[in-house]
Amino acid sequence: MKKLFISADIEGTAGIVNWNETERSVPHDYDYFANQMTREVAAACEGAHDAGAEEIVVKDAHDSARNINPAKLPEYARVFRGWARHPYSMMFGLDETFDGVVFTGYHSAAQMPGNPLSHTMNTQNNFVKVNGMLAPELMLNSLIASSLGVPVYCVCGDRGLCEWMNEINPNIATVPINEGIGAGALTLHPDVAVRRIRETVSAAIATKKKEDCMFPTSDKYHLEINFKEHFKAYEGGFYPGAKQTGSRTIEFECTDWLDAMRFLHFVL
Repeated sequence: MKKLFISADIEGTAGIVNWNETERSVPHDYDYFANQMTREVAAACEGAHDAGAEEIVVKDAHDSARNINPAKLPEYARVFRGWARHPYSMMFGLDETFDGVVFTGYHSAAQMPGNPLSHTMNTQNNFVKVNGMLAPELMLNSLIASSLGVPVYCVCGDRGLCEWMNEINPNIATVPINEGIGAGALTLHPDVAVRRIRETVSAAIATKKKEDCMFPTSDKYHLEINFKEHFKAYEGGFYPGAKQTGSRTIEFECTDWLDAMRFLHFVL
């Protein structure tokens, strides 16, 4: 492998259970978890490098996208901070030249019980579905990778999310870190999480075949968003091709996943 892309979120980072721990505006709670997010990303970089990756691009993909401390990443890694305002969002920077993708700090979808902070892209919706399935951010972003012909080698984060990925493609390696239980979570020791991420990413890249690690795509995509506020559905219904199907629900169909991401970018 020459070139790896890492998309990094925070709500699946070891130990996190409260929104304050994700917010830069609450430094007493946030600083520790931003540091742990950085450690987990660095571990993924090191594991990939151990397996032969020569170039690594990291997308800081949480909130302000200014969470990772670049000085604590290996020198062979580059990080994209901030938001380009591109429909790829958490995957901005990925293209066909990459050999693989790794996800760190990823969390369960809105309406999934695996994380006390479960959500999909933001907290303004009750759920997002793709072809009738509750869609975590992992699904949206894995479909971007597949649409570009890039495999997913490893997912790190919520146990429930890892089990979800194992059901869809058991060849994709996972590192279960937090097990959400109600408003709390049972979590690995942060050092154990870091060690397992490095070891699992390295083994996955070294041993798994590209064709076995592709996230499955579809010939047609049906998207459904149920908003918490009815006026968001009313507004979204004006997006070209979208249809309001309930007081808080809009739907959209397409055959190209980039069209789906454009819809989500402007409506969600």
